[in-house]
Amino acid sequence: MLSGSHKADPMANTEIRERLPEWLRRPIGKASELSTVQQIVKRHNIHTICEEGRCPNRGECYAQKTATFLLMGPVCTRACSFCQVDKGHAPQPLDEQEPQKVADSVQLLGLKYVVLTSVARDDLPDQGAGWFAATMAAIRAVSPNTDIEVLTPDFRGDRNLIATVVDAHPVCYNHNLETVRRLQGPVRRGAKYERSLQVLATVKELAPKNDVIPIIATKSGLMLGLGETEAEIIETMEDLRAVGCDRITLGQYMRPSLNHLPVQKYWHPEEFDRLGEIARSLGFSHVRSGPLVRSSYHAGE
Repeated sequence: MLSGSHKADPMANTEIRERLPEWLRRPIGKASELSTVQQIVKRHNIHTICEEGRCPNRGECYAQKTATFLLMGPVCTRACSFCQVDKGHAPQPLDEQEPQKVADSVQLLGLKYVVLTSVARDDLPDQGAGWFAATMAAIRAVSPNTDIEVLTPDFRGDRNLIATVVDAHPVCYNHNLETVRRLQGPVRRGAKYERSLQVLATVKELAPKNDVIPIIATKSGLMLGLGETEAEIIETMEDLRAVGCDRITLGQYMRPSLNHLPVQKYWHPEEFDRLGEIARSLGFSHVRSGPLVRSSYHAGE
C-alpha cells in the first residue's frame, strides 16, 4: 500500500527521479480529470492511494471511472520499509462519517469500479475488518451498480475477520504478497509469507460458491526490484496458484525517498512481458505485468 509520508529532502527525491530509466517516466494524465477527483476528495476529507501515493496511472484510472480509497486514516501500525504510509503506534481515531463520505464521493464521481484499501490497524479490536464491510454497505446504498474490490491487510490471519469482509461480497479480494519469500523480513515488517498465502486460501474457502466455483476472485501483487531473482518470482507465482489465486499484478518498485529501501534492479519492460506470459501459463485468469503496474491498475477489467 502506498500513501504520503516520510517527507524527505526534495533534492533527494529529485536525485532518485533523475536516475529512473526512460520507461518509468510518464505524464500523470489530463489536468481536468485529476482536478475533479482532487477537489471532491479534499472536500470530503478522505484519502485515496491514487493521490497520496502520487500514482503514475491515476489519470488513466480516473478516465476509466476507477479509484482506490484509503480507509481508516493515513497512519499505519506497521512499518514496511518500502511503503510511503506514515507509521505510528497510536493512529488517529476513526472518522465515523468516513464510510458515508466515501460513498458520497463514489456517487459524485460516477465511479463504476472502486477499490477499498487501508492502512494496517492492529490497534483496533477487529483490525478494521468491520470498517471495510460498513464502507461497502454505504457505497451500495447510493451506487448499487458500482463493483467493489478490496485490498486488505492480513488481519493477522484471523479467519473470523477475513469472513467479515468476505460476507460483504466484494467482487475481488486482493491481498498483496509484495515480494518473494526470502525478502519478506526486510520488506514487510510484521507480515509473514505463509500467513498471507493463507489469507488468500481462506477467502476461497469462505467465498460463496456458484456450481462449486467461488464467485469472489482473489488477487495478489508483487513489486520487483528489491533483489529477487526470476526463479524466486516464478516460485512465488506458483505458491499463489497453489492457493487458488486468480489474478496477479507485477510492477516495478520505485523508491519513494532515501529513507526507504534502495532499488536493486530496474526490470526491463521485456522482462515484465516474459513474466506476464509465465503467469498466464500458470493459470492466472487476469495478469497485469509492467514497470508502472500497481495493485489496482485496470482493476475494473
